[in-house]
Amino acid sequence: MHDEKELERIGTESQKILELARSLVKPGVSIAEVANKIDDEIRSKKLHTSFPINISINEQAAHYTPSFDDKAVFSPNDVVKIDIGLRSGSELTDCAITVDLSSKHSKLVDATNEACVAAIKKVKAGTKLCDIGAVVEEIAAKSGFKPVKNLGGHGLEEGELHAHYFIPNFDNGDTTELQDGDLVAIEVFLTDGEGYVDEGDTIQIFQKAAGAHARASDLRTVSTFIEEEYSSYPFALRWLVKKFGSEFKPRATLNELARNEALEQFPVLIERKKGMVAQSEHTVLVQKSGCKIVV
Repeated sequence: MHDEKELERIGTESQKILELARSLVKPGVSIAEVANKIDDEIRSKKLHTSFPINISINEQAAHYTPSFDDKAVFSPNDVVKIDIGLRSGSELTDCAITVDLSSKHSKLVDATNEACVAAIKKVKAGTKLCDIGAVVEEIAAKSGFKPVKNLGGHGLEEGELHAHYFIPNFDNGDTTELQDGDLVAIEVFLTDGEGYVDEGDTIQIFQKAAGAHARASDLRTVSTFIEEEYSSYPFALRWLVKKFGSEFKPRATLNELARNEALEQFPVLIERKKGMVAQSEHTVLVQKSGCKIVV
């Protein structure tokens, strides 16, 4: 059973933080500067991340978060996806927007937003997951775009941002039904590319298995910090570099955890044909006659 009052509080703060991020994204501004300001804002609200801020650009669909010494800046031609996951106690939220700095891809962004709104209108107890995907696919086709078929929405529960359901952006035939009281993220990705993403080479987000530790004492300090600070939720490498002063110990720790199969890695996801990608995401609470938008 979800704490609706707490969800409402986190949802309100999530929206404020998302809008702050939107206001910071401008040509020439450092991507790392935006990420660090959002990290600071989240801490100031006494909240935690359920997933590090994603600032994915153009053909990058998801999982780009800056490194500690990232020098990249926003370009006037960029289409920027800002994806923020927050948590407080056992409650989680996940939300995303697209900022088109180029003003050349408004049709893609508008179609993505339209599809997300239409998908949310379908949400209620008893709705089949494939029916939500069908609505997104229909609007994408009508607008001349494709849904990204290997990305989609998901359920949320304590300890797991991506739980229970995969909510497709197309009719995948999944007749699983939403249940009253489910907390889900409706997450729409549309593209002018092929409609699939592949893993890129850049990895800055990781998730440690609960209770797993490095053996060497100096590295165990790092794995203990991860356990205490982030629990089993994903974290950004730049946070560890900031804490330990260099990348050496954090990298060595992550390498050992990976060798022991105690580390999940989140590579940047890139549209297969380098197509432009837009994203829109809201967290909603499923009810018998519809849903309540949390953020």
